Amino acid sequence: MTSPRPLVLLSALTVVNLLNFVDRQILYAIFPAVQADLGLADSQLGLAASAFIVVYMFVTPVAGYLGDRLRRLGVVGVSVVLWSLATLASGAAQSFSGLLAARALVGVGESCYAPLSSSVLSDAFRRERHGAALSVFNLAVPVGSALGYVLGSAIAATYGWRAAFYVVGAPGVAIGVLLFLSGEPARGQMEASGDRLSAQTLGTLFADPVYRETTAAMAALTFVLGALAAWMPTFLVRLHGLSLTEAGVSFGLVTAAAGLVGTALGGWLGDRAALSDPAGHLSVSGIGLLLAVPATALAIAVRDPTIFWAATALAEILVFLNTGPLNAVIVGVASSRIRASAVAANILAIHLLGDALSPSIVGLLSDHLGLRAALAIMPPLLFVAALLCFRAGRSLRARRR
Repeated sequence: MTSPRPLVLLSALTVVNLLNFVDRQILYAIFPAVQADLGLADSQLGLAASAFIVVYMFVTPVAGYLGDRLRRLGVVGVSVVLWSLATLASGAAQSFSGLLAARALVGVGESCYAPLSSSVLSDAFRRERHGAALSVFNLAVPVGSALGYVLGSAIAATYGWRAAFYVVGAPGVAIGVLLFLSGEPARGQMEASGDRLSAQTLGTLFADPVYRETTAAMAALTFVLGALAAWMPTFLVRLHGLSLTEAGVSFGLVTAAAGLVGTALGGWLGDRAALSDPAGHLSVSGIGLLLAVPATALAIAVRDPTIFWAATALAEILVFLNTGPLNAVIVGVASSRIRASAVAANILAIHLLGDALSPSIVGLLSDHLGLRAALAIMPPLLFVAALLCFRAGRSLRARRR
């Protein structure tokens, strides 16, 4: 099978990544309707939401192992069909156990997508284009998340909550079959001979300070993003007097717009910086995170709505700036032989130490200190992430020398 042209491949994988994040987020948009129909307690809704992320985290390393040994787009095609069928099953659920099982299966299917797609794209584009390619691929994160809220609430309001799952799940089945039948670029075809680390294993990769420190920076960043995604709508309701609908729509639209700008800008800046500095991607990320510290602190502390939204938009642009550059570093330090496993291990670490913990920790702090004070731990964590990026940059320059 002939591999599609790089831009065609990038476009196709980005569209599927968009569906990926729509399918992840849509349950949150229709929580009240699902709860009323199935008679669920808040704790059961929370478990249904957690089922996805827990399964996703722990199955991802298995997916990476398979992706380094089998045809990657074949595995991706199967995974897309699986999570799409699981999304359809979510709409057909008649009980809590049925919904829980369906959301867990969504996690199984989606666990294959990011590590294997990142590996494929790293072989489709030259190293100096990795940041831009992965930024385009990850534009789906803010846009897909926002679409999940918008589509879920709109479809559920008109046709019922089950229809929301059916509408977003059906296209993935057809697209997954097409990906399964598609060719893919040869592994390692874009690596120079000096980059081929044939003896590299996951053990030696974790011993590499560049991989380890970049992963730690991404974990701190994911902790912040998870906390803000979970608690910012509530923050707007409690401390800025918005209705729940106003808070969700407003924050979703700002996040989508800021995510688009920040992710695209970060890929472009990172690749330009890397032309003259081997640690250019890490420098762009470190500077972006440092600038995000005061913007985030201002957004949490200020009471004026205009200043709040301006600071929030700026903070999100600076935070999303890092998506492409940091992912480019992860795929760049791993050899093609273990690249899918390297991305998968990175995903497990950043979620396990990041957004799997942060909503609960912020909630616990909020019970004792108030929500504004609880969210005040976010700027220091962004500062730590910036320092880790600069440290990883120094390690990478030393190794290249």
